[in-house]
Amino acid sequence: MGQGRADLVLDTNIRSVQLFLQGNQNSYPIITLGSTNVLELGFDDLGRNVRNFSYTYQLCNADWQPADLSSFDYLRGFSQNRISQYRISSIAKTNYVHYQVSLPERNCMPSQSGNYLVKVFLNSDTGQLVFTKRLLVTNNIVPVAISIRQPISPQVFNTHQKVQFVIDKSKLSILNMPQQLKVVVLQNFRWDNAAVNLQPSFIRDNTLEYSSEPDAVFPAGREFRWVDLRSFRFQSERIESADVRSIPAEIFLRPDPERMAQRFISYNDRNGFFEISSTDLVNPSWQGDYANVHFTFAPSGHQPFSSKNVYVSGQFTNYQLTDQYKMDYNAEKGVYEKTLFLKQGYYTYAYATTPLTGKLFPDFSFTEGNYWETENDYTILIYYQPLSGRHDELVGVATVNSRH
Repeated sequence: MGQGRADLVLDTNIRSVQLFLQGNQNSYPIITLGSTNVLELGFDDLGRNVRNFSYTYQLCNADWQPADLSSFDYLRGFSQNRISQYRISSIAKTNYVHYQVSLPERNCMPSQSGNYLVKVFLNSDTGQLVFTKRLLVTNNIVPVAISIRQPISPQVFNTHQKVQFVIDKSKLSILNMPQQLKVVVLQNFRWDNAAVNLQPSFIRDNTLEYSSEPDAVFPAGREFRWVDLRSFRFQSERIESADVRSIPAEIFLRPDPERMAQRFISYNDRNGFFEISSTDLVNPSWQGDYANVHFTFAPSGHQPFSSKNVYVSGQFTNYQLTDQYKMDYNAEKGVYEKTLFLKQGYYTYAYATTPLTGKLFPDFSFTEGNYWETENDYTILIYYQPLSGRHDELVGVATVNSRH
């Protein structure tokens, strides 16, 4: 399943894009069709010029390719809306305009369940796209029961986690299982390593059981690293030094060591999520400042990885393997370095490697290690296309934590 044009920022002035359930920045944007669920969409536009942003929704199939439907078939009300709520930054040394909107608005809301891309664009011209965010709308007519266990295979017994689940298809009319029913499994709401094309192991009346050993087996990873940037004046223990007088501020993090050979330690993390917040300010949305945050990763023996690139990775990077997040090796210091322009808040992240050539796929085993005891969230998405249907409906969603 490719990323497609999903969770992308196409305008370099756009920063700190977030879409989450109201009041919970560590949540994924999943709402129930016809419910009163409210999402918050927020982002910053660097500079002090107010620009004319609008948004629309694009209905997609399970593979995030656009559905063959007109917007009149899946939107109730207008096909696009202007984002009229904004605040020019105050107190912050970095100039920006903060925009926000509560979704869905009554005059423009999804009328079908499924995958949606929220598309934000300029000057009422959908061709001037500035960013996209994924949004899931479910009608929740299919119950799902999930369990997490260690795999049977001795090769991955201590390093991976196996997801198995059972779904009740009694409310579905299925004649062609592979064509009508699609199942996706996400780890920590990541789409870059989603398990797809899963088929049931057993079918008993209206129950489908997914328990085949090779399917939905994920590297468990390790608890995410973190940095508390909620205050630039009072630095947290993860910050080595800071120059808060410069514009923007320069924040240097303590070097992160390679953890593959380290003993596993369990602690509460946020599974790659981040939040915009502050311990000093009333409203960090438009008062929070930006800083150049310097990340340093120290490989074992201070030797570079052979034939590998290293990336900073997390929800705030959308787990993208682009030059924007690729680290540079400093031969003199024997470390990898990367500077990112980040807003005040709390960030969790990890370091990923990819081969220099061939298909880019993030691998955390060389930098973080994999331990089956790691706490992760797993989400099952059930898509169904009726025989007369023209898109994949999202009929069931369930999330479980590996520790509970």
